[in-house]
Amino acid sequence: MSNPQQLRYTKEHEWLSDAVDGVATVGITAFAADALGDVVYAQLPEVGDTVTEGETCGELESTKSVSDLYSPVSGEIVEFNQDVVDDPALVNSAPFEGGWLFKVKLSEEPKDALSFDEYTALTAGN
Repeated sequence: MSNPQQLRYTKEHEWLSDAVDGVATVGITAFAADALGDVVYAQLPEVGDTVTEGETCGELESTKSVSDLYSPVSGEIVEFNQDVVDDPALVNSAPFEGGWLFKVKLSEEPKDALSFDEYTALTAGN
């Protein structure tokens, strides 16, 4: 998996890898995982689903709350992480490695992606 400095981010605390053959990997940041608390349930988009940048595409439930999952890109879901469905705590223990959420074939480049430095500045006050 990419180093967090190489990823792109959203204001909703998702991360996005660079696309390989038009497919990018999506997850939530360590900041979001920490804020959620222990994740106990993950509802992820299914293979074949179409997602739209900035729109909800699933949810994560923790011991504290239920949070919508937003897609950082538009495209078609080509894979979701069954390991996270089976063991949602992976989102907390390895948000940038084994806790990735889904892979999407991009229909267009993301419009609102933030760099690591921009995301760090966004979360610095929290």
